[in-house]
Amino acid sequence: MNLLKIQHLYTAYDRIDVLEDVSIEVRQGEITCILGANGAGKSTLIRSILGLTPANRGEILFKDEDICRLPSHQIIERGIACVPEGRKVFPRMTVDENLSAGAYLVKDKRIIEERRAHVKALFPRMAERSTQLAGTLSGGEQAMLAISRSLMSSPDLLIFDEPSLGLSPLFVKENFKIIKEINQMGTTVLLVEQNVRQTLAIAHRGYVISKGSVVAQGNAEELIANAEVQAAYFG
Repeated sequence: MNLLKIQHLYTAYDRIDVLEDVSIEVRQGEITCILGANGAGKSTLIRSILGLTPANRGEILFKDEDICRLPSHQIIERGIACVPEGRKVFPRMTVDENLSAGAYLVKDKRIIEERRAHVKALFPRMAERSTQLAGTLSGGEQAMLAISRSLMSSPDLLIFDEPSLGLSPLFVKENFKIIKEINQMGTTVLLVEQNVRQTLAIAHRGYVISKGSVVAQGNAEELIANAEVQAAYFG
């Protein structure tokens, strides 16, 4: 079953198409990756899904509903969350306050506390840093907080935008391990990355975007074996 299906999507900035006829499918329960170099259109695709940069043409179907013309807050309400590039935690708020911000749509305090306990079990460091200002955390800890905050909305689809960016190799490895664990617990993942080796090690299926168009697709094994992908990413 497709949780997210994008069909013939065109998105433009200043009348210049950045995405051209992009079609992708994200199957429920899987990790689907979007690979591509800087400027390929990956971030524009995320912004289109979230309603931040509305598409000019095409469909974005989430749970069989076209969300292409919905405002961002209504898209989030339907069960999509994003861990943004560069973490973007609230630096002058504590860890716990950041977590609460991730559950701003939830009115039941009991549910909020249950989710807080869940993410702190997944990230024990967040329990240790509960009252610490987010801006004083290390880069790796801020990455953990950004993921924890996104999980507070209990999303059906969690989008990761370049989760390895700016992290040490140790934290990159830990991040990908956590993404796999989150998926194994039942959350569907759309992973947008440049780190091809680590991404294809955990992804079920994926797409390669170049100059705003899909140039290759398939399961992880097929992408690893693809001659164009090998030439571009594996030398």
